[in-house]
Amino acid sequence: MVAGAFPIAKLLTLGIRQLSKPLAARIKAAARASPFFRAYVCGPPAQLYHWVEMRTKMRIMGFRGAAVKPLNEEVAADLGAELLGEAIVFSVGGLCIYLEYARQAGNARRREDEQSAAMEALQRQVAELGLALETLDARLRHADRALLELASAPRK
Repeated sequence: MVAGAFPIAKLLTLGIRQLSKPLAARIKAAARASPFFRAYVCGPPAQLYHWVEMRTKMRIMGFRGAAVKPLNEEVAADLGAELLGEAIVFSVGGLCIYLEYARQAGNARRREDEQSAAMEALQRQVAELGLALETLDARLRHADRALLELASAPRK
């Protein structure tokens, strides 16, 4: 079995996402118990969600001017805690996706840098070989001229 075949980053991401669900449940329970969270953190988003949902349903059914009654405090706290828990799970999932994207982009950038460095090294080698070829060509022409001079020189 190959040791590097299973990427550890994906395993960690999955673990974090799985841990976010119980964490969200604990935060929901604490939010339901705390009066501050009930009044200021859970209540207003729940009331807004209820208002938007009811207005949308009423418009779909054809009621235009009907007023929406606000939720009582207990139901609003429960709905707000549920919204908070879902927001936490969604945020953790989004963060995991972003971190995976950043990791992949870093890997791609590093791969491109390695390829460009290899390409530059090959271009340098081609240039050096071209210079060496020109040098050898010049030496060969010089040797040919020397042979022609020797061959055309009168013999005594």
